[in-house]
Formats: sequence, C-alpha cells, structure tokens
Amino acid sequence: MITITALPGMPEVRPGDDIAELIDRCADDLRDGDIVVITSKIVSKAEGRVLATANGRDEAIAMETVRVVARRGETVIAQTRHGLVMAAAGVDASNTERGTVLLLPEDPDASAREIRAGLHARRGARVGVILSDTFGRPWRNGLTDVAIGAAGVIVTDDLRGKSDAYGNPLAMTVTALADEIAAAAELVKGKLAGMPVAVVRGLSPLVTEGDGEGARLLVRPADEDMFRHGSREVVFARRTIREFSDEPVDGEAVRRAVAAGIAAPAPHHTTPWRFVLVESAAARRELVDAMREAWIADLRADGFSEESVAKRIRRGNVLRDAPYLVVPCLVMDGSHTYPDARRNAAEREMFVVATGAGVENLLIQLAVEGLGSAWVSSTMFCRPVVREVLDLPASWDPMGAIAVGHAAAPPRERPPRNPDDFIVTR
Repeated sequence: MITITALPGMPEVRPGDDIAELIDRCADDLRDGDIVVITSKIVSKAEGRVLATANGRDEAIAMETVRVVARRGETVIAQTRHGLVMAAAGVDASNTERGTVLLLPEDPDASAREIRAGLHARRGARVGVILSDTFGRPWRNGLTDVAIGAAGVIVTDDLRGKSDAYGNPLAMTVTALADEIAAAAELVKGKLAGMPVAVVRGLSPLVTEGDGEGARLLVRPADEDMFRHGSREVVFARRTIREFSDEPVDGEAVRRAVAAGIAAPAPHHTTPWRFVLVESAAARRELVDAMREAWIADLRADGFSEESVAKRIRRGNVLRDAPYLVVPCLVMDGSHTYPDARRNAAEREMFVVATGAGVENLLIQLAVEGLGSAWVSSTMFCRPVVREVLDLPASWDPMGAIAVGHAAAPPRERPPRNPDDFIVTR
C-alpha cells in the first residue's frame, strides 16, 4: 500500500530557516523508506532566493534565463542554468509577498541532499527527499508537478532491454519515477492549502543508502533532445559548419529538409526549386574535381598568381570534405515573358528570391534535423560544368552547393547583430 500524507502545521518560511528542522517539528512520524516531497518554493525562501522587483518579473526572468526557447505575448519558455526548460525560467510571483518573486533554488539536488542529511541527523531515519515544482507540458493542457531536485531516491527506472508480458522487447521505456512521485504528492499538497510538504510511504525500495545523482538525471542532454530548438530559436539554429565528422548523413533527414525548402513562397504559384542530392562519394568527387578545374582556369585567366589561386581553391575544400552535397537549382517554369527587358529582369529576380527562400528553409530544417551545413556559391561560376557532370537539363541553373554533415566542432562564436542597424523606418 502507498500512502501520501500532507504535513500540517508548516509555518511561513523565512530566509535562513532550516527546512529539515521545520519538517522535524511538524512530522509525527518519519520512517526508513519514507519519501519527503517538498515544494521547491519554501526551499527558495529559506535560501534567500527572493527578489524584490521594481520592474516586475521580466528582470528576474532575464537573470535566470540561459536561452529563450519560445515566446508568445508575455509568456516566455526559457532554459535555466540547471538545464530545466520551463515557463518564466522558474520565476514565480505566487505564494510570496507582493513586489517580490521567487527564483528556483541555486542547486536543487544539493538542497535535497542537505535536507536529507538534516532529517537523518534529527530522526535517524533513512528517507528520500524530492524537491518539486510545477511544469507545463508540450501537447498537453494543464500543469503537473515534477522533480527538480532529489536525494536518496531512484529517479528513473530503465526498462530498456526487458520484455513486456507479451514478450515484446522494450526499446525506449525509461520511467521518470521521481516525477511520478512529485505529481502524486501534489494531490495532497495542493496550491492553495498551505501545506508544502508531503510524506510518501510504501515506496521504500526506491530509497537508497547514498544520495545518488539526483534529479539532474531527468534533464535530457541537448544532443538527445529531438525538440531542442524552440520556436524562437529555430532560425538561429542554422549556422555555417565547415568541418564535418565521419558520421554518415541520413538521406531521409535531407529529404525532410527538402520538404521544408519547397514550402517557401514563390511567384505566380510556381515551384521554382529543384534539389539535386549528390549522395554517392564518386559523384561528389567528380563534381568537385570538375568545378575545381573550372575555377582554376577562371582565376588564371584573371591573372592571379599560382599562390593566390591555391589559396582561393582551398576555400572550396568544405565541399570536398563534406559527406553529402545538395545542389539547389532555379527553374523558370511558369515565369512570365514581357515585351521589355526591364520587366523580364525583374521577373527573374523574383524567381531568384524565391529560390533563396527555399534554400534558407532547407538550411534551417537541416539544423533542426541535427545536421550542419554550409552554402557555397561557387557552382554559379561554372554552371555548364555542373550541368554536364550531374546530367541536368539546360534550363536548370545551379544556385550554389550545400555541404551537409554532422559538425566535427561547434561553430565559431559570432558577435551579435543589432536589428536596429538594418532597419530604416519611414
């Protein structure tokens, strides 16, 4: 049997209070194997994580935010320094004095360990401790409590490699036990009842001798997070990558990026994009070698020295070293023909802009798929060569080439750009 009991009589917590001491005063009974679930707000108060804000919550949210994942109106979903992605970076204006906000504990796992040690010193009981906070969830209405700190509790149950009752192997199932306990405890604590602590009894197998690694195990690493890029970040996720690892590229991921590319706007309801996927190593070598010879001929004809030619050619190595190439092409199918050159030139420019929009969509989706890319314009200097090597129709205009692969190293930091520098208002 599992029982969950709210702890009555907890006083208003002030900075400097000892949470373990307060629980010790109010708990009639604490036994080995009990799990004490504590609303993180009272831990924040005890640790002095209370901030007076003359400018409202925005100042506090900015302080606590590592990255903004999404924003809609006044609602901000942000990642904290703990790695948690939550509304307002965990800043809370409820259950605190007017004019103040509560920040998350500095280190929730460390706080849980300290409280656990304090309870053991006072009661001699081997208990687990969970610090809980309220989270919203993608795709689901409503809020639920989850564990943001833990000590002495098994926080996950990894069932991967085991089989269900029908003999089916479990490949993905890792149960978030600490989150389930935190949510269950909230059923008796509530938001308005003034009882921020609950004792869960009947789960003693989940209580450990040591403190364990804590709730940080529940934070998904960035490289495993399929939803890493929030709506505000997705455009900025695209960065030029010039060094690639040996990891192969999933062609289906590239095709999903092409689907994003052809969702771009275009004039006259046309589809001016074609994407040539150069997947075989032999085709890539043939293309890059042929382009290289064409570039060298042009540079020599322009009078560049052999040293300068070699230096400029090295810039194209990103295409040679990439494990996958995409050549976007412009087609003018559906374009209008006018009696004067001015409008015909404008017509082509419209199609060029549409092709650029398609290329940008493709690049962004490649980043969402976890792939790095670099758009290189060089094919536009040797279009006949590219058409011949790739056996393309004469009406297809190659608009650069895109190197695709898994980044061997993070992109270089770049100075932020102020949008005001690029805006003219009339």
